Amino acid sequence: MRPDQERATGRRGLRGRRAARVVAQAAVLAVVAAATSAFAVLHKTVTVDVDGSSVEVEAFGRTVGDMLASADIEVGDRDLVAPAVDQPIARSGQIVVRHGRELAVEVDGSHRSVWTTALTVGEAVDGLGLRGDEVRLSASRSASLGRDTLRVSTLKTLHLVVDGQIIDGVSSAATVRDSLRDIGLVLNDGDQLSVSLDATAVDGLVVLVTRASTSGETVTEAMPFESQEVEDPGMVKGNTVIATKGKAGVRTTTYELQVVGGVVVGRTPIASVVTVAPVAQVTKVGTAELPDPSVVAVEPGTAQALGKEMAAARGWGDDQFACLLALWNKESGWRVNAENKSSGAYGIPQALPGTKMATVADDWRTNPATQITWGLNYIGARYGDPCGAYAHSQAKGWY
Repeated sequence: MRPDQERATGRRGLRGRRAARVVAQAAVLAVVAAATSAFAVLHKTVTVDVDGSSVEVEAFGRTVGDMLASADIEVGDRDLVAPAVDQPIARSGQIVVRHGRELAVEVDGSHRSVWTTALTVGEAVDGLGLRGDEVRLSASRSASLGRDTLRVSTLKTLHLVVDGQIIDGVSSAATVRDSLRDIGLVLNDGDQLSVSLDATAVDGLVVLVTRASTSGETVTEAMPFESQEVEDPGMVKGNTVIATKGKAGVRTTTYELQVVGGVVVGRTPIASVVTVAPVAQVTKVGTAELPDPSVVAVEPGTAQALGKEMAAARGWGDDQFACLLALWNKESGWRVNAENKSSGAYGIPQALPGTKMATVADDWRTNPATQITWGLNYIGARYGDPCGAYAHSQAKGWY
């Protein structure tokens, strides 16, 4: 081979090796470009709204589920995810997650539990299929859904029977009380209902309203008398006597009657006048202390001994004779000729005048038996017994 041929062959080999390197480099660049493109496609930044709170998630993934898994956001069968977990997600997409929760609901007094992904009371009510303008809620529609029982009262018709007239009223209130207020039925004091005002209002409930009325009544009533006790030193201690007998008074009272259904259910006094005043009963209570009969001693054959025998014959024992002894000791000293020069009283009993004793016997001036007989008769007739006479003498100074 000529030298010029060898040089040409060498140049062709060099060009071939260069072309091969270019092809290899192009292939590498293609692979890198493809990898870069795939990286760009899988890497995404999305906004995830979890129960009303937004968070930005930057991760690799093709579907919604991939992005949630990358952000450690767990979802279950009762949760709401939009778009669905198996749907592809755009590079700058948005995902909404609403976790399901069990909600206690009371509808017109009936309790039940439902699962909901609602965030507010209004969303929960809408999820129950209830129209917002026909229900009353225990919380504001815009309030966040909490753990308390959600009470819902629906639109209902109540049949009111008032004074024989039937009134059909419509209300969405929860209780009979609030329903009557909605319907415009005003209750007066004393009106009675067939159901409690706090009862749950249900559709078709019949409420019987019995109106109250008033009337007047005048009643005459007896007024009891008071009892009083007055101490009397002229009476023996322990003895009592009614000095003034008590009499009941009369009070005239006018009442306002509350009548419901023809039955009197209340009486209110509106006027009261005492037409006859009561008279108090006064009882005298004796306070006079009696002589001690255990210290009584008389000498035989004396007027005192005779007086004791004659008192005993009347059934008056030593206690009564002790009073008699003290009484006549004070009056005359038991002397038959004792005479009060100023008053004219005479003898053992100090009869005034002394001639009164002549009704017993003519020897009244000198005979102690005659004087004692008259004196005992006088005491028995006026005071009942010697102790009564003695007590009076102690209190008044005479008997």
